[in-house]
Amino acid sequence: MANHRLVPALRCLQTGGVIAYPTEAVFGLGCDPLNAEAVARLLAIKGRSADKGLILISHDRASLNPWLQPVPPALEDRLAASWPGPVTWVLPVQPWVPRWLTGSRDTLAVRVTAHSGAAALCRAYGGPLVSTSANRSGHPPARTALQARCRLGRRVDLVVPGPTGGLNRPSEIRDGRSGRVLRQG
Repeated sequence: MANHRLVPALRCLQTGGVIAYPTEAVFGLGCDPLNAEAVARLLAIKGRSADKGLILISHDRASLNPWLQPVPPALEDRLAASWPGPVTWVLPVQPWVPRWLTGSRDTLAVRVTAHSGAAALCRAYGGPLVSTSANRSGHPPARTALQARCRLGRRVDLVVPGPTGGLNRPSEIRDGRSGRVLRQG
């Protein structure tokens, strides 16, 4: 995505909007993770319980650091080996991180995205964004901008055009404490 194409998405995010945007495998729903009203709207659009927590994506590891507890060097090496890429890690969170992101846990799911458009969006926004698949819970995720618009309608403020990264499955999710795979990629 070129910078001029990001302007509407940035305006939408800055004013508390919810967007659909391409990621590695599917379109994601995103918003400002620190805007409680935007997150509540996103969860309502998706029909998802806040207790499940959400994923944050970013363009680099450094912008995730303020959200997370320090990790042991061995885990830091595993993160570096998997990012940017389609691996989401569930890691211990800083005490200030809102429950609307963590659900009922002391962890947060995070990923440094390998999708150039999603990374450019995060970079332009200046930090991480919420990223959950663009679909109603229990329904297939949107894989195109047209599917996102048709399935979610005007509940989403903006659909960012562009292709997904071409992966067949959503990101793998791993527990940073145990290394266990929570969702196969």
